[in-house]
Amino acid sequence: MTAQSVQPKVAVLMGSTSDMEIMEPTKQILKEFGIEFEVKVLSAHRTPDQTIQYAKEARQRGIRVLIAGAGGAAHLPGILAAETLLPVIGVPIKSKALNGLDSLLSIVQMPAGIPVATVSIDGAANAALLAIQMLALYDDVLFRKLEQYRKKLQDKVLQANQ
Repeated sequence: MTAQSVQPKVAVLMGSTSDMEIMEPTKQILKEFGIEFEVKVLSAHRTPDQTIQYAKEARQRGIRVLIAGAGGAAHLPGILAAETLLPVIGVPIKSKALNGLDSLLSIVQMPAGIPVATVSIDGAANAALLAIQMLALYDDVLFRKLEQYRKKLQDKVLQANQ
């Protein structure tokens, strides 16, 4: 969704292309809200130097929030958080071995001083919404879009009762 003249505000990162399908709701919701983003595959284990460099340079390039999906050992969100002061939102991806519990614990159990906000296993949609809430702190137009989004959710539930 990035264009040369438009600066992305959110980075949608994943450890492998196999995570792309799980991270799709993140991209869809960001598009729905008109948030510019970029998508990258980076691995904490297979491309550590590139991952660290990306984290260190993200703010200078205009990125404001990083969303990182990872499965298994799920170190991507943690290594990003260790190398930037930008907020990092981790999306634990369901794994074959432990049904995503390994991913969840790897992301949520960060040491004191290096926080990673963590959503539910395969919770890519909530990761996008949390990033939007962070951006909306300083953007009244975006805040109103969030209010409208929540109203639609409420209306949908109430209509189900009719």
